[in-house]
Amino acid sequence: MEPLACRLRPKTFDDIIGQDHLVGKNGVIRKMCENNKLFSLILHGDPGIGKTSIANVIASYYGLNVFEFNASIDNKAKLKDISETINFYAESVLIIDEIHRMKKDIQDFLLPYVEKGQLIIIGLTTLNPYQSINPAIRSRCHIYKLNPIKKEDIIKLLKRVLVTQKEFNDLNLNNEVFEYIATSSNGEIRTALNMLEAVSLLGSDKEITLNDAVMICGKPSRKLDKGEDNYYDILSALQKSIRGSDVDAALHYLARLVTLEDIDIIARRLMVIAYEDIGLGNPYMGSRVLAACEVAKKLGFPEARIPLAEVVVELALSPKSNTAYMAFDKAMEEYQTIESGEIPPHILNREIGHNGVEYKYPHDYPDHWVNQEYMPENLVGHRYYEGCETGAYERQLKARYIELQNRKAKK
Repeated sequence: MEPLACRLRPKTFDDIIGQDHLVGKNGVIRKMCENNKLFSLILHGDPGIGKTSIANVIASYYGLNVFEFNASIDNKAKLKDISETINFYAESVLIIDEIHRMKKDIQDFLLPYVEKGQLIIIGLTTLNPYQSINPAIRSRCHIYKLNPIKKEDIIKLLKRVLVTQKEFNDLNLNNEVFEYIATSSNGEIRTALNMLEAVSLLGSDKEITLNDAVMICGKPSRKLDKGEDNYYDILSALQKSIRGSDVDAALHYLARLVTLEDIDIIARRLMVIAYEDIGLGNPYMGSRVLAACEVAKKLGFPEARIPLAEVVVELALSPKSNTAYMAFDKAMEEYQTIESGEIPPHILNREIGHNGVEYKYPHDYPDHWVNQEYMPENLVGHRYYEGCETGAYERQLKARYIELQNRKAKK
């Protein structure tokens, strides 16, 4: 017998759950079909939420011949076979799973068919198509995002299965089991149905409890796949939580990342944070993070979580400053947009006529400072650095900067 998820695959737009903005009564894809306006599409969103189902319902609605191509495992030879077969049919649709993995030679082969209208493609991807799909393909498709499936929608589906599917009619599930399946499936309909099918193996002679379901299905999985958008969303959330000084949120997102046990990518992000967000507010954090990450790599998991947690707490609670790199970005912008002019001759590395201006060696003067010009002629007086006072160290730097500017202005 086919798995439950296959038997319940939607056959009409009304069967599709949680995507009313696309296939509901006023959904854009449904309206497109009803008005007989079929275009090539890219559907993107989390796994198991209906991308393939929508593609198949579209093909069924028009009575099109369906061909399937998986860009991660299928090769150009298979696509050539498909293209030759397509020539015998008036209209066909090619469903391309993991379209973000499509190689350039396959794209080049496919484009003429799409441009001439010989072939409608429906690309499916879990990634952001604006970042992961070649513009040549993307520009020829309408792009739509599927929404995550809400927990309550999954629970409704599970309860409907118990009524509509004969072999589940006598199944007696505790309400906690519905909650457990809906939560553990991470919004994936396919996973939820597979879990329900597994739970049904316990039989219908007693009420199935949460403990029974956990025994069959195991602990809830967490939706985090390295290389997927969600993975980088968690890294982003970690950095923004630290930047916002929310230590508890930062530890939560670190816990999510630690489940993948990839110390290198965690370490890289923490080092970025130390210099991008902490900066001169606590300049010692750069070396602290580096040392902690090196220790974490030597320890490995699970002990690696200890030094990582310590530096995340330190980063989140440290004074924040981005003044250094913001000052640099201003300098870079001016360099790229303004003609700087000549470097003052007295600070050049080679001997040329100084027009009577000699280089003054600062260490020969009190406080190791002497008033002389260092800026190119067209940028004299331009200022980039603006200190802040979030940390004791940068307060000292800012005070020193103001003092030097005042001394320079007096002479």
